[in-house]
Amino acid sequence: MATKKLGSSLQSINAQIAALQAKAEAIRKQEVGEVVAKIKDAIAHYGLTAADLGLSAPGPKVSKAPKAAKPGRKPGRKPGAKTAGKPARAAKYTDGQGRTWSGIGKRPDWFKAALAAGKTADELLVKA
Repeated sequence: MATKKLGSSLQSINAQIAALQAKAEAIRKQEVGEVVAKIKDAIAHYGLTAADLGLSAPGPKVSKAPKAAKPGRKPGRKPGAKTAGKPARAAKYTDGQGRTWSGIGKRPDWFKAALAAGKTADELLVKA
């Protein structure tokens, strides 16, 4: 009999949860409506636009006249401006599993491991 009482109690709790969730959603909808009305009133009162609120896409950039460069600085570069990255180099070596190396810079771990396993650099060359 304890399980029957527990089962009906669980059903009762689940019904209460569903009723509370429905009530919470109704309250939320009402509050959202009130907030939207207040926002619309403020927008109308202050004459705000979507751009004022940050809701529109940015317009085209207007270029400014270049400033005179300070002594010791290269013209056309802003202080702290990053330079373009190095161009990608063509792969010279590959392990056949998608890993490649241009042959410039530090040897990658997969290349060192292949050499340690007995392969030669010539065997790892990319075949054109």
